[in-house]
Amino acid sequence: MPRPAHSALALAGLLAAAGATHFLAPRPFDSIVPRTLPGSPRTWTRVSGVAELALAAGLAAPRTRRASARASALFFAAVFPANVKMAYDWRHRPAAARAVAYGRLPLQVPLVLWARHAARAED
Repeated sequence: MPRPAHSALALAGLLAAAGATHFLAPRPFDSIVPRTLPGSPRTWTRVSGVAELALAAGLAAPRTRRASARASALFFAAVFPANVKMAYDWRHRPAAARAVAYGRLPLQVPLVLWARHAARAED
């Protein structure tokens, strides 16, 4: 397994890319915001994009890495309902699209574990 500091920087890159995508192409994210959340889906898309960018910045800085990694693990768990909504909404789409939607569900587990690993960074 890679050193936690390298792992943290790689996770920061993933979160930064995802956060930027929330602003560059927000529609797909809007569509998976659970309807039970108050307010507009676009607001939640922006909030989650800002959160991802903040988590990425925190992971990149050694001083805040541990706290940001722990918060990243919680974030990955918190966005799981959006992945469930996507899988449900896409249940009648073609097989390839369904595979993408269903594949996102178990992906949250390695993301949480990755963030936990990054929390052990000493650098």
